[in-house]
Amino acid sequence: MNAHGERVIGGIRREALDHVLIVNEAHARQVLAAYRRHCNAHRPHQARQQLPPDAEERPDATVHDLNARRVLRPQILGGVISEYHYPA
Repeated sequence: MNAHGERVIGGIRREALDHVLIVNEAHARQVLAAYRRHCNAHRPHQARQQLPPDAEERPDATVHDLNARRVLRPQILGGVISEYHYPA
């Protein structure tokens, strides 16, 4: 279990905490909550066949004309992490 814990903590540190200057405990909690929401709702996981943990089923794999649709790019943690998706 130690290896799994080190991997998770290392990932959080490399992907979020190394890019943000943490001011106090409340700010650290806010940054970690934003990262947790990103990981559970958007980030693909290999153990789930590239689905995020909160996804119920595989999204539609239809090929879209990229010139006809806009891609939204919300930024997480002030631009440290970007998510890409089509508008509803």
